[in-house]
Amino acid sequence: MNELRDVILAPIVTEKSANISADGRKVELKVARDANKIQIRQAVEKIFNVKVTNVNTINVRPKKKRVGRYTGTTKAYKKAIITLAEGSKLDLS
Repeated sequence: MNELRDVILAPIVTEKSANISADGRKVELKVARDANKIQIRQAVEKIFNVKVTNVNTINVRPKKKRVGRYTGTTKAYKKAIITLAEGSKLDLS
């Protein structure tokens, strides 16, 4: 990972992520598959200028999808749940 912006790919905006981030301290992000927790923490702190207390990562497996007679899979990705320090706020919506 050369650039900090290569680590964070996109925010995840779903009902579940909205419930997790209801208090404003947790944020779900789609991150690079080869990024580790230390790189994710440094990227979030530098880019968004907030203090991170905890980083949890999940490897999301691809799901099987079918359109007519054709089958395929969705892309696999890595999800990071970032917990921010008290007083830090990050609004991605």
